[in-house]
Amino acid sequence: MTDIINPPPAAKPSLAELTSVFARIGCLSFGGPAGQIGMMHRVVVDEKRWVSEARFMHALNYCMLLPGPEAQQLATYIGWLMHGVRGGIIAGTLFILPGFFAIVALAAAYCLYQDTHWLPGLLFGLKACVLAIVIEALIRVAKRALVSRFLAGIAAAAFIALFVFGLPFPLVIFAAGLIGFLRARHAAVELSETDAEAAPVTLLSRVRGLVLGLVIWQIPLALIFLFSAPETLATLQSFFSRMAVVTFGGAYAVLAYVAQVAVETHVWLSPGEMLDGLALAEATPGPLVLVLPYIGFLAGFRHGEWLDPMVAGMLGATVTAWATFVPSFIFIFLGAPYVEKLRNNRALSSALSAITAAVVGVILNLSIWFGLHVLFGEVKRIAVPLSFGPGLSWPVWNTLDPFATGLLVLSLLMLMRWKVGMVPVLALGIAGGVLRLWLM
Repeated sequence: MTDIINPPPAAKPSLAELTSVFARIGCLSFGGPAGQIGMMHRVVVDEKRWVSEARFMHALNYCMLLPGPEAQQLATYIGWLMHGVRGGIIAGTLFILPGFFAIVALAAAYCLYQDTHWLPGLLFGLKACVLAIVIEALIRVAKRALVSRFLAGIAAAAFIALFVFGLPFPLVIFAAGLIGFLRARHAAVELSETDAEAAPVTLLSRVRGLVLGLVIWQIPLALIFLFSAPETLATLQSFFSRMAVVTFGGAYAVLAYVAQVAVETHVWLSPGEMLDGLALAEATPGPLVLVLPYIGFLAGFRHGEWLDPMVAGMLGATVTAWATFVPSFIFIFLGAPYVEKLRNNRALSSALSAITAAVVGVILNLSIWFGLHVLFGEVKRIAVPLSFGPGLSWPVWNTLDPFATGLLVLSLLMLMRWKVGMVPVLALGIAGGVLRLWLM
């Protein structure tokens, strides 16, 4: 019976299949971290069965603790599990490449025409359908992860800590792991897999990998100085390199600071243009931090000195993306071997189960935040005593969008009742956005 509910993982995919699947995921990865994690779970766990539920959640637990975009790091981790460093580079790069190309094209159009108001309307329906994918994925993950009242309580506490009190989720994840670890002496939790120990990693290979990663990370800086490129490019590389290692708590935790520096200190763009960039990043596939290459494009376009503005803009976007995303690959390739060894450490299994439960609360928090902004035209903040965040998100009920609500209900029916695949649901969203744009 257990094998029917949780079938064993299938054979590892070929490199070509891995490339094809993550190219598709990269093109369809709308909906922020919750949508992207849900999409990967549906594909690699449920459809392809490349990894088990336990292994997927184990990898996600690690990625949640890292600075940077956790969904892109998870894609890199899964690619590494399948085909080592080569697979990790392919999966992690393809996860962000479609969104990067899209945001660069939109930034170029924005600089030339200052008019992309049609895009949010066109992709409006897509967000409603992605919300349905998020909800369906959340239900599936919760059913498999919350197998006891204790774990359900951890998930509920994590959600309240995040949604109501605004605690940073690395702190919530750490607290959940500590509670699970302390409880382990009374109620140990067995692992669902008993794979062989991961190959030992020597100190020399760790140091060599770290040095190589740091050198690759700063290649743009060396090229900028070698070719006497505009100073703006060096500033972008150094500034966003620092941002890449302190972005704990997700994109929104650091975007306020980045916006302040980009607008007030460097004057790369105006406050209104920053908000436009966020809207464009929300409407493109990939992680929200792809708004940073948008900033890099505008900075290069306007401060490219002797370079052609479009060339300088593309270089600015590329340098920014390189500085932002390369550290994620370093974190995975250096840390994943040790994280895999922990899978067979039964003394830590209870802590990992508690972290998995807390991750369900994190995804629920992200899902509700995303859902409020999709279904309602206005969302306000309510002050909460002892809150560490800006307050509780609360919808203005009379701004509920019936068109988005209808698309959400229809998408949920397609996914959960009629068992339709993800691509037709997303196609419905795009068609709905076109129809809404035509009716406006």
